[in-house]
Amino acid sequence: MSRLTILFIKSSLIYFAIAVLVGLDITFMPGHLGSMMPVHAHLMLLGWITMMIYGVAYHILPRFSASPLYSDKIANVQFYVAHIGLIGMAVSFAMRSYVDAGGMLLIVFSIIEAISIILFVFNMLMTLPKAPK
Repeated sequence: MSRLTILFIKSSLIYFAIAVLVGLDITFMPGHLGSMMPVHAHLMLLGWITMMIYGVAYHILPRFSASPLYSDKIANVQFYVAHIGLIGMAVSFAMRSYVDAGGMLLIVFSIIEAISIILFVFNMLMTLPKAPK
């Protein structure tokens, strides 16, 4: 496996563990439900599931298509942009209940996360072979 694949999979597992802890916080501290439920959901979906999909896709799709990954550079940039976006979103969700700026930060980090997804989609579309006629 490539270094990037391993980094995506390991970070996915770390986000999974953190999301479980946030879930326990919500369970045992019901007052945190409003501010921490979006944090929990995003750590699970964008952190655990999506990062795992990125890692597996970067490993499998080039092999299935019998062609190299279109751009290692885009993949590496996408790795960091995805993490910045997710961590920023999680912190922004938690801050929203306490600081007015949390909403604006959430918008900024959501856009960063969207850019990460677009980079991934572009890289995968360019990696996959053209469909036969």
